[in-house]
Amino acid sequence: MITRDFIAFTLAALKAHRLRTALTALGIAVGIASVILLTSIGEGLHRFVISEFTQFGTNIISITPGRIQTHGAALGAVNTVRPLGIDDALALRHAPRVQVADPLVQGNVEVVHAGKSRRVTLFGTGPDFTKALSMRMAGGEYLPPDDPHAARAFAVLGAKAATELFGADNPLGARIRIGGERYRVVGVMEARGQILGFDMDDIVMIPVARALDMFNRESLMEIRVTYEPTAPLAEVEAGLRRILLARHGAEDFTITPQQKMLDVFGTILDAITFAVAAIGGISLVVGGIGILTILTIGVAERTSEIGLLRAIGATQRRILLLFLGEAAVLAALGGAAGLALGWSIALLLEFAFPALPVHTPWFYAVLAELSAIGIGLTAGVAPARRAARLDPLEALRGE
Repeated sequence: MITRDFIAFTLAALKAHRLRTALTALGIAVGIASVILLTSIGEGLHRFVISEFTQFGTNIISITPGRIQTHGAALGAVNTVRPLGIDDALALRHAPRVQVADPLVQGNVEVVHAGKSRRVTLFGTGPDFTKALSMRMAGGEYLPPDDPHAARAFAVLGAKAATELFGADNPLGARIRIGGERYRVVGVMEARGQILGFDMDDIVMIPVARALDMFNRESLMEIRVTYEPTAPLAEVEAGLRRILLARHGAEDFTITPQQKMLDVFGTILDAITFAVAAIGGISLVVGGIGILTILTIGVAERTSEIGLLRAIGATQRRILLLFLGEAAVLAALGGAAGLALGWSIALLLEFAFPALPVHTPWFYAVLAELSAIGIGLTAGVAPARRAARLDPLEALRGE
């Protein structure tokens, strides 16, 4: 039997039982569609989270007070952890390959202007805050480089905070009260929207020393460091650690590069995507069981046909290949339909819910199609071997 006849015979066998063929292929199609849909949502979530964290760049290092490790110590031991101060941030600006080292304090305050009051998130920062986070001004200027310990009472408003307090009026130069103290507005930030649920437009920035006094804090919450994008991360970390150890006498701080955070997030999100793909793959196994059932029934129904083929010279190997070919075609057709169905549903979800991150990973799509064919072949092995081992004479007598 030449290849052309082999293909024609396989397709004819499938067409002879169209309903059965369609239902079996549907089982595989549902499995493939599940894999495509689940991995599309998983991959979309992966890209969304990574894009949110990289809006400010990837060459960022966060330094926080305290060390995120557990050490054995006697009860009642004196806590000698030294707070992070403004002078630490100033010293870190001289570390190798560092571009910006900006101190940060965060809290919640009430802002009042012309009888209007609004509770917003307050950032106490240095003059390089916009450089550290790649933010831009919509009007005015950011906080000037005053004496970091005695800065003037200037404030910068986020886009939403400015609109809520001033409406269509120009806020530059106006006086507002923040936490009961008077400040002059010197700038308005460009709108950035929300980042992981936090509204970057409903904020107010003042000099870090004044924020420390306002919140009665001794320590900064964080020092945000940016370094040259081409600089080796290990070299930058070592330089920062060396300076802080010289100032503190012990490693009572935590250095967290954003790149390492992204690597951890990437690993976790990849695992989630793989897990949801595996869940969808269960449907493929169910579809494979359907192929096994259909081919087993087909062998029983086509016993005389198999006997005739053997009588006219078809070898056991050829009979085996015929049934495996049917299984492969069933799986391939179902897989192709599943790919189209899953991709279409993903597009509809993206269109209907623009906020829902959906992105089809074609690596998983191809892998799912290959898996479907592999499962189909595996499911077809037992019925195909049974058909190939039928005795020709006994098969011709069977009906």
